Amino acid sequence: MARLTIAGGFGKLSKLAAGHLDLHSGRSQVDVGMLATLAESAGAPAEVVARVRAAHTALDAVGQCPALGDLVAARAREVALGVLRGAPVEVDVVVIDRAGTIVGRG
Repeated sequence: MARLTIAGGFGKLSKLAAGHLDLHSGRSQVDVGMLATLAESAGAPAEVVARVRAAHTALDAVGQCPALGDLVAARAREVALGVLRGAPVEVDVVVIDRAGTIVGRG
């Protein structure tokens, strides 16, 4: 079976996780509300969810809730699979921070 690996920064893959396919900085924005909802659905405490919702950047959001790396990777994978419409392709998503450290896999 064919395999696709999508690797990118947390901000770009957050946009993909929100359903945006054009990840250019001027054409889509990081949705911190969606990130807060992901954190909440994963059981993050209310104060962490509030800090994610108030984040000014994607990296600030993942700094408030490190679990967002895996959550964004999983959601981005779901979006990619939807675009592939059942094509026989295995999809992996790897989220990195600015230092190149892996912060999520899905």
